[in-house]
Amino acid sequence: MPVSVIIVDDSRFFRTRIKDILEQDPGIKVIDSAENGQSGVEKVIEQQPDVVVMDIEMPVKNGIEATKEIMQKSPRPILMFSSLTLEGAQSTLDALAAGAADFVTKQFDEIAERPETVAALLQEKIKILAKDVPGTSDMLLENSTPKAARTEKSTVSSKVNYNISDPPIRATGKSYKLLLIGTSTGGPAALQEVLTQFPKDFPTPILLIQHMPAAFTPAFASRLDTLCEISVKEAADGDELKVGSAYLAPGGKQMTVNKVNSLTIKLSITDGNEQLIYHPSVDETFKSVANQIGGDILSVVLTGMGADGKEGAKVLKEKGATIWAQDEASSVVYGMPQAVASEGLSSHSIALEKVASCIIKEMIN
Repeated sequence: MPVSVIIVDDSRFFRTRIKDILEQDPGIKVIDSAENGQSGVEKVIEQQPDVVVMDIEMPVKNGIEATKEIMQKSPRPILMFSSLTLEGAQSTLDALAAGAADFVTKQFDEIAERPETVAALLQEKIKILAKDVPGTSDMLLENSTPKAARTEKSTVSSKVNYNISDPPIRATGKSYKLLLIGTSTGGPAALQEVLTQFPKDFPTPILLIQHMPAAFTPAFASRLDTLCEISVKEAADGDELKVGSAYLAPGGKQMTVNKVNSLTIKLSITDGNEQLIYHPSVDETFKSVANQIGGDILSVVLTGMGADGKEGAKVLKEKGATIWAQDEASSVVYGMPQAVASEGLSSHSIALEKVASCIIKEMIN
């Protein structure tokens, strides 16, 4: 059966164009469309599509409000379209907080100039979301609250389980120098879930690598900083790492580290290799940390599409680093964590709601 999709957008041109793009893939069928959020909610509840494609700015009911209502009444994967502006970034983060699974940027000129590339991206996201996200709400975040109100997924696919257990307190006995967290699809909500539980006096610096456009990372870092007790900032070239602070890799750039001396580590923010798929890349940061600092590292790979982080985790593992992965049941997309776990690189697969407490036990208690 093809993946069923409903498109919710106030532009007739856009609804038609996206329908044409998606249905180039015989595995996808657009079963209906709606011109505003209210109509979209009604059609989703009535027709129960596998995936919803949702615009943000619409009359009657906007995409954020519609997403909240769908995730409350008939939860399912929602893919948001957003603009590459500061307001667009903030609205997209609101939509992800409301329960949307992922987003793509809405650029008509890009669709016209690179139709095959855009089509492949949209088709891939739709099919992966339909496959990996069961029809229940995984994350329902209120914009003003730091903790996620969560419900259990109704089904878990029959994949191999990789050492699904909580690590014991101080499993390694290490004195850690850094915490690394890499993530992609589902990452904004997952990072908020984890970071808001850290105390202000967290004992090490934290490096965050989230696949996200350049226009979005400043707003995301600012939002996390507002919600968290620790300090969170978008990383800048030359930043000296400080304990109790988290540094978010800028979108479109690569974040690596330079060890100045035994006490000082600085960040390097560059354009990096243009041939790399991801900017920022979890692999690039992980490899840099392994080569510059060694194995006194705790690295956590959270929900995400693809396998970014696997190669970097291999280098960290060779240096003796501790590596954990998010478990399948709590991942929005079990791509990146599975890539690490299936290679035997992670010692434990942990439910998202337990990741923060496990980190605190390992690094503080």
